[in-house]
Amino acid sequence: MTSEDRKRAGSFYTPSIIAASLVSWAIRNSEDRMLDPSCGDGRFLSLHRNSTGVEQDEVAAKIAMRRAPWAAIHEGDFFSWAGQTPERFDAAAGNPPFIRYQRFTGKSRAQALSLCTRLGADFSSLTSSWAPFLLATASLLRPGGRMAFVVPSEIGHAPYAVPLLKYLAASFGDVRIIAIRKKIFPELNEDCWLLYAEGFGRSTKKFRLTALPVFRPTDAPPSSSIEIHLNDWQTWNYRLRPFLLPQACREFYRSVCTFPLSKTLSEVARVGIGYVTGANEFFHLRPSTAREFGLPDQLLHPSVRNGRALGKDGVGLATVRRWLLNDEPVLLLRLKKDQPLNAPLQRYLDTDEARKARETYKCRMRDPWYVVPDMTVPDAFLSYMSGSGVSLSANHAACVGTNSVHVIRLNGEMSLSTLQRRWKDPISQLSCEIEGHPLGGGMLKLEPREAGRVILAARPPSLADDRMIFAGITEMQQWRHYD
Repeated sequence: MTSEDRKRAGSFYTPSIIAASLVSWAIRNSEDRMLDPSCGDGRFLSLHRNSTGVEQDEVAAKIAMRRAPWAAIHEGDFFSWAGQTPERFDAAAGNPPFIRYQRFTGKSRAQALSLCTRLGADFSSLTSSWAPFLLATASLLRPGGRMAFVVPSEIGHAPYAVPLLKYLAASFGDVRIIAIRKKIFPELNEDCWLLYAEGFGRSTKKFRLTALPVFRPTDAPPSSSIEIHLNDWQTWNYRLRPFLLPQACREFYRSVCTFPLSKTLSEVARVGIGYVTGANEFFHLRPSTAREFGLPDQLLHPSVRNGRALGKDGVGLATVRRWLLNDEPVLLLRLKKDQPLNAPLQRYLDTDEARKARETYKCRMRDPWYVVPDMTVPDAFLSYMSGSGVSLSANHAACVGTNSVHVIRLNGEMSLSTLQRRWKDPISQLSCEIEGHPLGGGMLKLEPREAGRVILAARPPSLADDRMIFAGITEMQQWRHYD
């Protein structure tokens, strides 16, 4: 398969040593019936003689039949098969396809979500394919059954993983997640962990989490783990990722959250995304282009295009002057709905670039197409994706910002200077690591709702506490592979 075909199908085949370990974990004796719901080329099926697989790719299914000729392999959509089959299994093992919600569409998605709803789990519209795969697979187990799977590390932080984890806790006597720092698939941005659940038909009040620097082949799941009670999981916004921190660091962080004067960012400001043009290259002009067309200054507004433009302490007039002197494309064409179209403006709206812009989806949805909505001037900007840390920059130059940065509007509960001072406290940077999530390539992504939960600490200074906090930041950065 080409890389694009793999991405479309979510097909990334599992290293043999991991497949062998997962099958060893799941299988107790030779009579156990094992299911692989997305068997690919059959590498899991080849490890156990009493196996059944499902695979929708015709070429992969044929390879699996040659690799495991004893296996029963059903070619087609797993959810369609799972919703109808009377078969039940003692164990399940595999690596479900990881197809993000943007590509997980059509009949298969509809069948997947309908089946999961019937099983008592409602997934959001942002659900990737692997979570319904695991839930539907679990429903095909016999009482006492077991499952062992490769899973994306999103199981540790994604909101759409919550219905799956709740289902697993309500359906298995033991649920373990093995977090592995070194990438299982080095060619992918996505980290992968391992999931093991046994005792289908029972329930548990806790998860067990094991954090490992690297995977080592074993015949049983790692015995050492920390217990995460469901109430504690809920306290941490239904995330497992914070439990990668040492217990002392977690406890100190929670204590800071309860200090009387500590606030969350959402308590003092509104966090939102910037404006969306639909055609950035057309709507953002260089000063030389504006002069060429004779566009007046009052129709142009300096804009923060991305997080790289944010200064350490703020975006000031000197910064904007430097952009203009460098002839950077930072002047947003800011028009109103009733804007008179003078000759220079009409000439710009008649260019080939304009004709291409008006055909983009966002522009086609607007009337008139050239008026960009939501162009208010915020008090500050917040970086959306970050490496070393999340920047909060005051908007001294009264710029607007694209949706590549977050815009901050204060509500009067805290001054901008106080907000900036508290943001520099390392506890806020640790909070960004806890509330945000890895994007791949070492980057931390912070959605507006996640940013709203970031703690603005009010705490007495302590060198010992700061050392522990910085160690926690480093730990979380290492888990997202920031070097």
